[in-house]
Amino acid sequence: MPATTTAVSVGQRLCDLVREGKNMEAIEQLYADDIVSVEAVAMENMPRTMEGKEAIKGKHTWWVENNELHDAEVKGPFPHGEDRFTVYYRFDITSKPAGQRTQMHEVALYTLKDGKIAREEFFYHTG
Repeated sequence: MPATTTAVSVGQRLCDLVREGKNMEAIEQLYADDIVSVEAVAMENMPRTMEGKEAIKGKHTWWVENNELHDAEVKGPFPHGEDRFTVYYRFDITSKPAGQRTQMHEVALYTLKDGKIAREEFFYHTG
C-alpha cells in the first residue's frame, strides 16, 4: 500500500473516530506505543511534550474532565507527502474550572511511522 494511501486511511479513521467521540479508541488503535505529542504551549500541570500512549490517554482524560464539550467540528485529513497529514478541529467548550465558554480552533499535524501515528503536533492561538 503506498504511504500516501496509508496517511489518508489512518487520517480518515482518526477523523471518523473523533467525530464519533471515540478518542480513546483512536489512541488505542492508531497511535504508536512511543507516540510523541507536542502542544503549542505547556498547560497548567502538564508539559508541552509528552511521550507514550499511556501519557496521551492521561492527557485526553484530563481534557475531558476539565472541559464541557458543546459542539465539535473535524475537517480532514489533508495528506502531505508520504507520511504526514493534518486535521482541522473546532471545539465549542466551557472550561469547567473557569466557567468560561470559548471557541477553540486548532490544526494538528500527524506523522506516521510503520502505519501508526508516531508524532502529533498541535497549532493554535495561545493568547
